[in-house]
Amino acid sequence: MKQPFEEPRLAINRVYTRRGDRGETSLAGGQRVPKDGPRIEACGTVDELNSFVGAARVTASELAATEVAAILLRVQHELFNLGSILATLPEDAHPQQARVTDAEVAQLESEMDRMNEGLPALGSFVLPGADRLSTELQICRTVCRRAERATVALGRVESVPPEAVRYLNRLSDALFVWSRWASQVAGAPETLWEPNQSSSGLTGG
Repeated sequence: MKQPFEEPRLAINRVYTRRGDRGETSLAGGQRVPKDGPRIEACGTVDELNSFVGAARVTASELAATEVAAILLRVQHELFNLGSILATLPEDAHPQQARVTDAEVAQLESEMDRMNEGLPALGSFVLPGADRLSTELQICRTVCRRAERATVALGRVESVPPEAVRYLNRLSDALFVWSRWASQVAGAPETLWEPNQSSSGLTGG
């Protein structure tokens, strides 16, 4: 069966090249751009998210949360696919270049719906900290939101595939659901936001 995306064609023989010492880096098409430009900011934040997802996957594996670990590994591959298309100018993209599609979005929605079915309804916001895995997934969620913002900002000045924003938006929601699911499986009670647990609330102002 023909694969939808091309396999990577990389030969990383030396990590440093000195080409970035003046604050520029290369896009997939070879164009040199500033390292603080909006396209690199979006790519870099997606890359950062991938690292945090990897950390959460290690924790999930250590806790024998095999289903979540498998999902997170797939998400890491999808984030690299997303980074590939974000690192490419629209005119340089080709049909079989790695990217995220509506199939990835639909899969996230399906997993969210299934895992959310057994979770209690919420009457307030959840404070991160129930247990290690759920907290790491909450960290992933916040970094994902930042990646989404960076991608939306890029889309205001350059062309961005709409699936990229949809994927990040849905992934942040999925990370929230997975965090709640992980705390439930661990038997760790969720801590909900209570405005009057603040210093002023406890002392009566």
